[in-house]
Amino acid sequence: MGYAELRELHSALHTATDIAYNLEPTPSAEETEQLLDALRRAMDATRALGAAHGATGCSLHPRGAVDPLYGDKHDPLPPGWGRCLLCNDSRRRAGAQRRGSR
Repeated sequence: MGYAELRELHSALHTATDIAYNLEPTPSAEETEQLLDALRRAMDATRALGAAHGATGCSLHPRGAVDPLYGDKHDPLPPGWGRCLLCNDSRRRAGAQRRGSR
């Protein structure tokens, strides 16, 4: 999914660059509107590219659920843990099993 967004970003930036380099010292309203449109496309593609990684930041579950305990002052996550509920739940279960087998 990130490939399409990256291609759109490249395209929009190339278009914006072409327009900017060909602007006259006093550009017309149409020219500035075209440049603004290309820059908006670039911004939208950048946002979509960032969203492709998902809120979890997890390479295994980029669109998975975010751990509700993430960043909680009362139950901070151990170092190295991320925002992915699926991965953190597996870590919690593994830790509980180790504690229970002692």
